[in-house]
Amino acid sequence: MVDSNYYIGHLRRGRNPFVELERIAEDWEPATCGMIMLEVQRGLKSQRMRSLFERGFSTMLNVPTTSAIWNKAVTLAWHLDRRGRVISAQDHLIAASALAIGAGVLTTDAHFHEIPGLIVYDPPE
Repeated sequence: MVDSNYYIGHLRRGRNPFVELERIAEDWEPATCGMIMLEVQRGLKSQRMRSLFERGFSTMLNVPTTSAIWNKAVTLAWHLDRRGRVISAQDHLIAASALAIGAGVLTTDAHFHEIPGLIVYDPPE
């Protein structure tokens, strides 16, 4: 699953993140979820960019946010909070979505390393 900071980071550097994903995703299928699409698209400045992202996201595996995923996110948050490791609710939901399909998360966000059982991939430079 490709975290929102991957897309945002590429946009800040003037790069098309979907072109970069095509280059690195030869051996795996990029996935997304509603939370990632919301986090990314809410900050886009133009309808042209929204259209680009809608097209890009439409080609990816989209993990629907089921009750089971919400419950997993709640459980992850509860356990980590008890250990003093407070992470955003959005990141718990993204992690639960990735875990539901047996995927890792491609991200630069160190918080994901706190999630038990989640594989975290650092984006290539």
